[in-house]
Formats: sequence, structure tokens, C-alpha cells
Amino acid sequence: MPMVGFGFAGGSAGSGAVPAQSTEEKKPEKTTFDVKLEKFDAAAKIKIIKEIRAFTTLGLKEAKELVEKTPAVLKTGISKQEASDIVEKLKALGATVVME
Repeated sequence: MPMVGFGFAGGSAGSGAVPAQSTEEKKPEKTTFDVKLEKFDAAAKIKIIKEIRAFTTLGLKEAKELVEKTPAVLKTGISKQEASDIVEKLKALGATVVME
């Protein structure tokens, strides 16, 4: 009788190890990114608006409104290379930008 109880406990410990392996699955790599303007230096506002107009199809008024309602998503669904280029350019102008 004690062997049955001991064997049962061992079986449950073995089944507990299987779910631990399934939690180690890798997440799929993200292929599309969003560029979000968090904040910017007030002195560089005009330069940032010009740069945003360069990589979007926004007009002057729309780009200005977008910058003024910070934090705002500037561009969505773009490649990692394009997003990193935009982030580098805006950071050089004094903006705080993140890739999501």
C-alpha cells in the first residue's frame, strides 16, 4: 500500500516538468514597428515639424498639431530599419522618440 502512494507522488512530479518546458517557447520576432514622439525640446519644435513632414504625407498644419499633442504616434506599421532611421533623426534634433 505505501508503494502505491509513493509511485503516485512520483508520477505527479514527472507531469509537473512538462508544462515548464512549454513556457520556454520563444516569442516571434516583431517585424513592424510604431514610432512615438514622447517629448521634445521647445527650441527645436520647428525643426522637428519639418522632419516629420519629410517622412510623412502630412501638411504643415497637421504636422504642427501632431507635435503639439505629444505624446503621439508619428508613424505605424513600418520596418525596423525605417523606424530606427526616423528615431535617430529626431533624437539628433532634441526629441525623445521610442520604437514600439
